[in-house]
Amino acid sequence: MHRFDTLAVHAGREDFPDLGVHAPPIDLSTTYPVADLQVGTASFDALVAGEAAAANPIYARLHNPTVARVEQALARLEGTEACVAFGSGMAALTAMLLAARTRGGHVLVVRPLYGTSDHLLACGLAGIRAEFVQPDEIAAKIRPDTALVIIETPANPTLDLVDVRAVATAAGEVPVLVDSTFATPVLQRPFELGATYVLHSATKFLGGHGDVIAGVICCSEDRARPLRQVRAATGALLHPLAAYLLHRGLPTLGLRVERAQANAQVLAERLAAHPAVARVFYPGLGTVKNAHLARSQMQGPGALIAFELRAGYAAAAALMRAVRLVTPAVSLGSVDSLIQHPSGLTHRVVEEGAKAGCGITPGMLRLSVGIEHVEDLWADLAQALTAAEAALAVDNAA
Repeated sequence: MHRFDTLAVHAGREDFPDLGVHAPPIDLSTTYPVADLQVGTASFDALVAGEAAAANPIYARLHNPTVARVEQALARLEGTEACVAFGSGMAALTAMLLAARTRGGHVLVVRPLYGTSDHLLACGLAGIRAEFVQPDEIAAKIRPDTALVIIETPANPTLDLVDVRAVATAAGEVPVLVDSTFATPVLQRPFELGATYVLHSATKFLGGHGDVIAGVICCSEDRARPLRQVRAATGALLHPLAAYLLHRGLPTLGLRVERAQANAQVLAERLAAHPAVARVFYPGLGTVKNAHLARSQMQGPGALIAFELRAGYAAAAALMRAVRLVTPAVSLGSVDSLIQHPSGLTHRVVEEGAKAGCGITPGMLRLSVGIEHVEDLWADLAQALTAAEAALAVDNAA
């Protein structure tokens, strides 16, 4: 069995010798000729039923070979039988909720999680009833119609960690979905810890270059079939060009995560010592819930940092105006560093009480650390912190 870094380079490329190619081919066909109607009909039935492949792809909404290759690669990296790729992370979560409705309409959810995920669950748009609970409440809250348990670890944006094994045990026969976007399979493989489904916004670290929108769910083959059925019916298949870009990013995944994580540890330590910073949220500092899990269920603390400024919202806004190397923008997991304001941007759609209960304050910023030189990153953050303090002093004097 090859090690992770080798798999990241070679997985999903097993058919290249037969094809006589070295780089992944991009199949942009929207439809495929059906010379034999009997074969075509059988292929259509198989794909609509959720099979992974058929003799004829028939139509690109049902199957695409470029997408299938990156699915094979990610399944191997997560240690699952299957992976189902979607046009975005939210498309993946929506498909999961629609598929889960056949088991019941009740879903248990642990906050915090990505703001739009929270909103989709809270508003009931996908036809489910979400009940937000603490991890130690899961066993007591399960009902006959509970179809799914959803957690995100590390959590967005507070970096709280949730014990996947404990949740899987508490859930019993109820499937558990883990959003592992922040960790990536480099640092965490939830399926090996007892999770049923592993979700990634592949837009983030898996793609890694800020040029692809994608979402994936890794799971067993029998649980993948209903997801493919929903994907085929709703048209949520990942575009082949996006699949190509996603696959292209995987060989450097381990290198990127390791470098960004090393940078993040240094920056978190320096931010924690800065007088303008009230609190730093980072597993590598032991300043998040269940930080010990970064040494047990994870292989490191990751590349995301959240920090709260003493002067609150005004200081956060001033810092975002002052950064020059770090980009003030939502998203994360790219080779370049990004900083954003959760309360005003990614989690703006979360109701205020829930934000406050999770510790998402107006003075909090979330930093996605990239692979730049750490001293250049710190120089930019330090000058931005100074500029923010100076701007506040002027405002207060006025």
